[in-house]
Amino acid sequence: MDLKDIRNKINIIDSKILKLLNDRMRQAIMARKFKTEIEDIEREKEILNRIKNNSGQLISPDFCEKLFVNIINESKRLQKKVYKIIGFQGEHGAYSEVAARIWNKDLVSVPCKDFSKVFEGVKSGLFDYGIVPVENTLGGVVGQVNDLIINTDLYVVGAIDFPVNHCLLAVPDADYREIRSVYSHPQALAQCRQFLARNKLQPISHYDTAGAARMISEENLRSSAVIASKMSAELYNLEIIKENIEDLEINNTRFLILSKEKFEGIGNKCSIIFSTEHKSGTLFSVLEVFAKANINLTRIESIPKQPGTYAFFLDFIGSDKDEKVIRAIDKVSQITKELRFMGCYNERKIQ
Repeated sequence: MDLKDIRNKINIIDSKILKLLNDRMRQAIMARKFKTEIEDIEREKEILNRIKNNSGQLISPDFCEKLFVNIINESKRLQKKVYKIIGFQGEHGAYSEVAARIWNKDLVSVPCKDFSKVFEGVKSGLFDYGIVPVENTLGGVVGQVNDLIINTDLYVVGAIDFPVNHCLLAVPDADYREIRSVYSHPQALAQCRQFLARNKLQPISHYDTAGAARMISEENLRSSAVIASKMSAELYNLEIIKENIEDLEINNTRFLILSKEKFEGIGNKCSIIFSTEHKSGTLFSVLEVFAKANINLTRIESIPKQPGTYAFFLDFIGSDKDEKVIRAIDKVSQITKELRFMGCYNERKIQ
């Protein structure tokens, strides 16, 4: 180990400290939803006493106290602002978080272990919004998300469709010629299969693209790389070896933004979920209503509910304030077993 190695480790530790501080501030912002007052003197005393008693071997208790007084003050400053929170599945740097920032850069993004936690957070009011992927041009629909949408009473308030450009990332100063394996989510590995085969790189599955980036950074794996986003490179102090390594040029993912409250009369696209009787011609009857009203359908997806029964997602161009849309939905409600209006919203397509 030389000075360069030591400094590299310091850089990694600094990045971890900054990430943890940001994580703490996110928790403070979420805690504000459950507090009647920002000031809590007893809680602050409790934190400072605990920190001083656990300062460790090298750091003095007084230094720790000064440091955490500043941290607490910054937490209170953030709590005084009105922040909206959006939950996403994965680690920081996941493509869902990239999409969330494109949709609204002022939202505070909070990572969730799985999709169900995103839905639970929105339903409970912990999150103002949740963002989830629903379909990819290469991987198709995300079945788990569709099931959760059917079984959770939330509204669609926005959508974003953007190209997923995969990057090959490695720890700083890694020798590309020595890299033998690549970690990433199975879907990302599949989308870069030709690149991996061409370069004789062994794919290794990981639960999340950004989680894989964090792992190789923290463990300083010099003989491995990761497929992830540019944002992951910035967050985890990784170098971009190569950009746009996906096999097909068109690799778009569509994300929906969900909320407990629907947006009234805002947008030019609508979504509904409905189910029909299990007999011939019922789905055709629904589609015929929209055809006669000259309403352009942009997506229809069938999702199994119970043996022999299906729910259908339907997206179409229009506003819930348009008379022809109102009439069409009313007619469809009369010929379906159940119908749920998911919301009217704007969809952004990023080129």
